[in-house]
Amino acid sequence: MKKWLEYLLLTVAALLMVFPFAQTTECYANSAEPPAIFIIVAHAPDDLEIRLLPEGIEASKTTHSYETYYSFYSYQMQFTDYSFEVATGGETFIIELDEPVGSYRNIYTLDLKNQSLAPGKSFPRSAFLIFSRVALTLLVEGLVFFLFGYRRKRSWLVFLGLNLATQFTLWLWLNGTSPFHVGYVVLLLFFAEALIFIIEMIGFLILVNEYRRLRTAAYVIVANVLSLLAGIFLISALPI
Repeated sequence: MKKWLEYLLLTVAALLMVFPFAQTTECYANSAEPPAIFIIVAHAPDDLEIRLLPEGIEASKTTHSYETYYSFYSYQMQFTDYSFEVATGGETFIIELDEPVGSYRNIYTLDLKNQSLAPGKSFPRSAFLIFSRVALTLLVEGLVFFLFGYRRKRSWLVFLGLNLATQFTLWLWLNGTSPFHVGYVVLLLFFAEALIFIIEMIGFLILVNEYRRLRTAAYVIVANVLSLLAGIFLISALPI
């Protein structure tokens, strides 16, 4: 085995781990939706209503899994500084934004217990969802790897290294997308899985020599098809 190939794959894996944290300039020229404010509420009560002040416009509501998303679009907004009136269980409270609305897609997380609104998706939420998806994907692909007969320590180290790098990067990247359009996220999953398939095919064929390459290639194909199906299921079953 040529050492430079192993170093190359390790470098690619490292770049994959770093890539999601890179700061990029977003471009929305071809996006179908207008600028908006989205508020994420976990386990929202059925009677929960959120209004945008000072206009008094009530948010449109979408529910996916155990989360509900309240949204306001640009054609409803006339100002840059806003407050929200939250009503549930016969009680009403008002939350003021600490910073003016200025970006294309503004995502906030509402904590009903503390009556607070935080920008972005909460870290515990994202960590739980990413860990859950990576763990289930590793379980599925690990079972396939075992059924294909791989037992050597080196083979399993390669399996863990490649899959942790690719799956963690995949779900971390998708976590940065909008949680409100499942079909769009599934489309992104198809493109990402195609790239992961190429990376894993090259990596396994170069680094795993426990069996003939034909068996290794067959494993990569079967594992990635099942991984794609598992990903679609996870996107449908859990919030993004």
